[in-house]
This record gives sequence, structure tokens and C-alpha cells, in this order.
Amino acid sequence: MMINFKDLALPGIRDLLPYKGGKPIEEVEREFGISKATKLCSNENPVGLSPLAKSAIINALDSSNRYPDGNGYYLKKKLAKKLSVNINQITLGNGSNDLLELIAKSFLGPCHSAIYSQHAFLVYKIVVTAQAAKSIVVDAENWSHNLPKMFDSIQDNTRLVFIANPNNPTGTFTKLNEIYNFMESIPKNILVVIDEAYFEYVNSDGYGSALSLIAQFPNIIVTRSFSKAYGLAALRIGYSISHPDIAELLNRVRQPFNVN
Repeated sequence: MMINFKDLALPGIRDLLPYKGGKPIEEVEREFGISKATKLCSNENPVGLSPLAKSAIINALDSSNRYPDGNGYYLKKKLAKKLSVNINQITLGNGSNDLLELIAKSFLGPCHSAIYSQHAFLVYKIVVTAQAAKSIVVDAENWSHNLPKMFDSIQDNTRLVFIANPNNPTGTFTKLNEIYNFMESIPKNILVVIDEAYFEYVNSDGYGSALSLIAQFPNIIVTRSFSKAYGLAALRIGYSISHPDIAELLNRVRQPFNVN
């Protein structure tokens, strides 16, 4: 008797399509018989990592036989100082993707829904579907988030709203005052994830980090990454800033030694 292993999988996993990242540049060159290809598909930093970061990585190689600090104390301490937040507000992840998954695992189930925009980061759909939760996809406006429509899409079972700011892949951004007004309007038991993986690249009037809103709106979670502006994509380092109680819950489902 043949077993259909798909039937054994959790409902959210059965029809889930895996995320397809960009091909390694060496594979593209081999496949098409070319050389000196320019890779644009994964939004990687073309400049590369800082010489200081490279030196620190080389110096750390001798301790590669040891697991890293599972709590990431020293990294969190430096981040807390730089960002002017408390260390217990920070959760570290294996890239910011890991944080998005931890958030979904902590707050979504089959009876819940999550809202995100059309043309948003594909991982939102993946983490929501994996939890067998309902995705509510809101039409974009001028390739950007339509916050009034997102507000109108809230249902009684909505637990999460994902807002990428700036948005990947469209490159648009939402003004901070618009996010403020959105936060003032929504129920306080809905968590709003502000994905700021690309926030270092924006220098425009009206743009600002939602980090400044967490004290007033403790249902905000800000996620960030070292992969883009800092050129450390291969190391997989991300972090979130949130209310300490949210951070404590995320750490309950975070795998030990999840950051290289």
C-alpha cells in the first residue's frame, strides 16, 4: 500500500509552494554560457561587507567549533544602545525572514487571518499559509500599501497586519503619519508588523521608522535585517523590536543558536 505523505502533512503545508530564491550567479553563468553576469534578483548589496565586519568574521573563525551565544547578549546590547531601546525589546533571528516566521507561529492559527498588500514580500503569504491561517490580500494603490483599504479588510479573527516600509519589491514607501493614523484606528489586539528591511535606503520627506511609535502603540513589531545595507546576507542576521512581552513570546518559539 502506497502512502500519500502529503495527506500526513498539516493543512497549511499541503498546498504551500516553497520560496524560490534567486539562482547563484555561478549557476546562471554556467546555464547560459556567459561570464561576468550582474545579479539583481535578490537585492543583494553589490558593494559588499564592511572591511571591519570582514575582519571581525575572520577573527571569529577560530571559535567556529563552538555554538554561538544562544541569547545573542552582546549583539542585543549594542543594538539596544544604537536604537535607544531596552535590550528586552529585541529578538534576534536567522535573517528577518526568521522573525516573520516566529511572529506567525506565535500568533496565527487555523481560526485566524492576517492582512498584507498586493505586491508585498512573498514570505508573508508563506508564513500565514503554513499556519493554516487565512490571507487577506488588499489591492495596492500606485504600487504601495492602501492603508484605508487594509483597515476596512479587518475581520473579527484578524491577528496580524504586515506592512513592508519601504515595500519590497515595488520600492514605494508609506509616510510615518499614515502609519500613525492607521495605528490609532485599528483594534489594539491586532499586531502590526512593520518590515523595515530596506529602511536605510530611504531619505525622503515624510518617511520615518515605526520604531518611534512603539512606546505609544505596543502592538507594533518592527523587523530589520543586516542582509541589505550592511552586506551580510550570507550570515543570516535579523532582529525585531517590540514590546518586551511580545519579545518574550517570540523567544519561546525561537530555535537555540539561530543566529550564526
